[in-house]
Amino acid sequence: MNVLDRALRVAAERVAEPGGLRFTERQLYYELCRVLRPAHRVPRRWAFTVAPAVPYPRFRAALKRLGPLPGLLPPVEPARRQVGRHTREPDLFDYGLPRLLVCESDAIANMLRANGVPMESACPVFGAAELPLADGVVGMLGRAERPTVYALHDASVPGLALPARLRRLAAVPEDVRVAGIGLRPRHAGALHLTHGRGPAVPPPSGVSPWERDWLARGRFTEVAAVRPASLLRTVHRLVRDVRPTRARIPDLRGARETGFLSWPSA
Repeated sequence: MNVLDRALRVAAERVAEPGGLRFTERQLYYELCRVLRPAHRVPRRWAFTVAPAVPYPRFRAALKRLGPLPGLLPPVEPARRQVGRHTREPDLFDYGLPRLLVCESDAIANMLRANGVPMESACPVFGAAELPLADGVVGMLGRAERPTVYALHDASVPGLALPARLRRLAAVPEDVRVAGIGLRPRHAGALHLTHGRGPAVPPPSGVSPWERDWLARGRFTEVAAVRPASLLRTVHRLVRDVRPTRARIPDLRGARETGFLSWPSA
């Protein structure tokens, strides 16, 4: 067995921790990159992202050699119908819906659902391909007090634009709040995540100088680059607005500046 195959076995064990989490192929790939290039161990006060440790085709070849893995989710099939349009519960749409999460990545939306986020966070999860929302779901938002639609997106130029486009894409009423919860380039830098490269696109307004320079180089980071356990904990905290206590955070100002996924995981 070569070095890459051994590293992939380690990554397959780590990505499912704790308790046998379900994960996507992209999440496994980024875990392999962390095993081969553990930049996440560097203190967060230095902001940077890292190039992939191994080309994706080599990862796919190693994954094929490794065989079936427990917890690995199958590829997401294209949405065949508008989610929420049909239900066996005739009175479902009579209730209010205070929160809802839309993911730019359909694979990440599927992963969050597979790990119980809709039940644990009392927050339905949709992928971008499942938009627009069914009329019944939109009506449930209108029956709740101060409802919010959250957007989980990649650290990229298109991803940063998702919250602004979401009201039109999801047919969200004007009185419903839309909030982006990341990922942003500064969050990827604080966590030293793996970045990809694409064509250079003019960065949007409202980003820091570091983020503007990072985006101008054609860099992007997928939400899948975040460890599944960290992603699940943080999504739950953000959509439920659960804040850690002061006892857990010795430097609140520094934690706020770091942002998304920066809270301690304890």
